[in-house]
Amino acid sequence: MTDSLKNLKLIEKAAFQDDLIEWFAKEQRILPWRKDQDPYKVWVSEIMLQQTRVDTVIPYFNRFIEQFPTLEDLADADEEKVLKAWEGLGYYSRVRNLQSAVKEVKEKYGGTVPNTKDEISTLKGVGPYTAGAILSIAYGIPEPAVDGNVMRVISRILSIWDDIAKPSTRKIFEKAIEELISHDNPSYFNQALMELGALICTPTTPSCLLCPMRDHCHAFHEGVEKELPIKTKAKKQRLIRLAAVVIKDSDGNTVIHKRPSSGLLANMWEFPNVEISLPFLREKSQIQGLLLEQLGIEVKLGKNVGQIEHVFSHLKWDIQVFEGELLTPIREADDLKYATLESIDAYPFPVSHQKIIKQYYKYS
Repeated sequence: MTDSLKNLKLIEKAAFQDDLIEWFAKEQRILPWRKDQDPYKVWVSEIMLQQTRVDTVIPYFNRFIEQFPTLEDLADADEEKVLKAWEGLGYYSRVRNLQSAVKEVKEKYGGTVPNTKDEISTLKGVGPYTAGAILSIAYGIPEPAVDGNVMRVISRILSIWDDIAKPSTRKIFEKAIEELISHDNPSYFNQALMELGALICTPTTPSCLLCPMRDHCHAFHEGVEKELPIKTKAKKQRLIRLAAVVIKDSDGNTVIHKRPSSGLLANMWEFPNVEISLPFLREKSQIQGLLLEQLGIEVKLGKNVGQIEHVFSHLKWDIQVFEGELLTPIREADDLKYATLESIDAYPFPVSHQKIIKQYYKYS
């Protein structure tokens, strides 16, 4: 046992499990993916919940399951409809990986989500956490499911001072959960740790006096609960300046462009845009030239109508929004189309361009 887990041997495991599971049984939130233990629904919810708050996910989950109620429905669905259903959640590679993986489950496993770690871990987008969550919650298999909430809880309970921002540190927490997990009710055990981190053992102001695990918590007894977990700050986001243009033709149709099939926001639709550089930040001739060169769109730029900022984990977009008049009709293709006020809602747009639709297109 590593020095990081020195306090693990001091934990009375049966009491730890009982206190945690009893609290969860009484206090768990009523969430739509907890209505049954359908592995497909558990899988969808866990992918949605990555880097997204529960309150945000609930309506998305309900709509998604309404559209794609079974694994087979999602496997057979048109990708654009799937992206549209995911629109606004961000991290679109997650849902593309999910659809790719459910197609494999349909073809290779007859539509039944695998119930072994070796098989489920080969599916696209299924990492150690997602695999552990599905196996424990849906199948009752005692596998660790270690996410940020769980690392925060366990770092305090066991007084672990390793940097949770380092990928190698996850192994320490997985080892701790392997030792502590209930084999009688791994589903409730893992969900309880996640719930405790979300409701009680929060990042900056843990509610220790309300915590069912207070008697087991070394950080609380040492008075260091607010110092844990140790997490180094992420690198600052790279700033990218863009000009996006709401381009209309003489009939009022608007030009929309589809992003490439790989990379950031793959296959999402957007208003034509180009990266712009200083000192020519708002020079219209530069923007017009780039639109013609990169997208083949000949446009007369109008006024600058506003600005949109959007932050990703690794970069930040500063988008200057312009009006534009189409000078030469476009040749419609798979990645370049006309949209009308009525039809534009059918296309999946990333959040930044949804903001443009709401602020500078529909109500201009």
